[in-house]
Amino acid sequence: MSAEANSPAAGPTGAARWWRLAVIGLAAGLFSTLFGVGGGIIMVPLLLGLLAYDARVAAATSLAAIIFTSIAGAIAHGAFGNTHWDRALLLGIPAVGGLLLGLQISRRLTTRALTLAFAVFLVAVAVRLVLE
Repeated sequence: MSAEANSPAAGPTGAARWWRLAVIGLAAGLFSTLFGVGGGIIMVPLLLGLLAYDARVAAATSLAAIIFTSIAGAIAHGAFGNTHWDRALLLGIPAVGGLLLGLQISRRLTTRALTLAFAVFLVAVAVRLVLE
């Protein structure tokens, strides 16, 4: 994979790029705290749409950035007694396996196929939430 494929495509540069990244991070933190979402559902679409990131780069960047939100959120919610640490462990360990499987699958798909699959997933989640 070329360096070009790993870097964001044409989009805003300089200060405009930094401001958009900061706004995306702020939105991810807000939605993460309110609804438990932030990386995939907020950051990835905004990195794709506002900054023209490649789908793989957007997903990987989101995973790296969400580390900070996750740690801060887990500590804050833990302080309020909202976190079931044993269940978090039971969710987290298999999630690593899912991550490794997803990485293997994503490497075999085109960027377009990944983006379309993600869009279908988001629509399905939205429909499910509306119908509940």
